[in-house]
Order: sequence, then C-alpha cells, then structure tokens
Amino acid sequence: MTERRDFLSGAWDSVPTLPANVPFGFVAGAAAVQAGFSDLQAVAMSALIFGGASQLAAIDLLDSGSPLVIVVLTAVVVNLRYVMYSAAIAPYFQEFRSKWRLFASQFIVDTTFAIAVTEYERDPETDRLAYWLGVCATIYLGYVLGTAAGVVVGDAVPDGLQLDFAVPLLFLALLVPSITDEATGIAAAVGGFVAVAAAGLPMNVGIVVAALLGITAGALADVAEVGA
Repeated sequence: MTERRDFLSGAWDSVPTLPANVPFGFVAGAAAVQAGFSDLQAVAMSALIFGGASQLAAIDLLDSGSPLVIVVLTAVVVNLRYVMYSAAIAPYFQEFRSKWRLFASQFIVDTTFAIAVTEYERDPETDRLAYWLGVCATIYLGYVLGTAAGVVVGDAVPDGLQLDFAVPLLFLALLVPSITDEATGIAAAVGGFVAVAAAGLPMNVGIVVAALLGITAGALADVAEVGA
C-alpha cells in the first residue's frame, strides 16, 4: 500500500513540470522531422535517449552535416552534468537491488533528479524506488508523447512561434523551491551568472562550467557558515 501511495505521489508531484516538459519534447520531435528523421526515428530517439538538450544539439549537428564523432562528443559534453546528478543521488539508491539501480539510472535527468532529491530530503520515510518510478513515469511519458505530437503537427507550427522558452521556465520552476539557505542561494547565483557569461562556449560546455563553479561556491559558503 505504501509503495502504491508513494508511486502516485511521485507521479502527482511531477505534473507541474509537464507544461514545460511536453513542449520540450514537442520541439525535439519537430526538429528531428525537419532535419530529415522519419516519424518513427524521431519518436524512438526521445524514447531511447531521453535527453532533450543533447538531442537538440545532436539533431542540429546532423542536419548541418557534422561528422558523427563530433555529434557524439557534443552529446556527451552536454550530458556531463548527469555525472554530478548520479553521484549526488547515489546514496539514495544504495538500498535498491542492482538491477533496479541500473534501471533507475536510465531516467536521471534534471527534473527527475530535482523532484526526487527534494522529496527524499523532506521525508526520509518515503519509499524511494516507488516514488522515483512515479516521477519518471510521468516525466518520461510526457516527453515522449510531446515528441510524438511534435512529429505529427510540428510542420504546422508558425516559424515565429518560439517554443524553446519553455525550457528555461522549467529550470526556474525547479530552482526557486530548492533555494532554502544562504549556501544554496550563492550556488544558484554563481551558477546562473557563469551560465550566462559562458553561453558562447562551444558544445554547451558553459553549462558544465557553471554547474561546477556553482556547486563549489555553495560548498564553500556552507563550510564558512558551519565554521562561523
């Protein structure tokens, strides 16, 4: 009964991300079709990769005729932040069986990580696996269905209508509730400033630089606060 309740709780807690998550998938689907992917390939890309930013980068590079090795390296660099997410969430996954840890790790993205970690810290009694599966089911299905919608009606979207705005709004919605003290505030401020300043770096490496510097600034602020 607890597993079912926590699964549904995870699914429900993820619903507020859908207004941004679904358009993100829509953009990925429309971009893939416009780049020459078949409908099936476009949907399969989202279903198998489940990595919006890296997908969009890869689609753009493939569309411009870039070598495959460049496409792969770019996708890896864009997704380097998931290494940090994995390390941060690993302690919460230790109680899972090996097969479940492997399965659960496939769905670590910005939204699933942020929602789950916030809940795990808020309520240690939560069934972590059930909650995680609920979170992932909602976000994954929303993203893939959004991609399918983008494949079907993407060509009908006017060129002047920019759906990309949904992505930064999603991250802002996740960021604000997580700022609970001075350390997290400093981390957010430093990370945000560096992300804007480093936006022009190649292969979106600015995202990784901003994340590392934001984490470092937050950790130093936390140490200084404890030592005070």
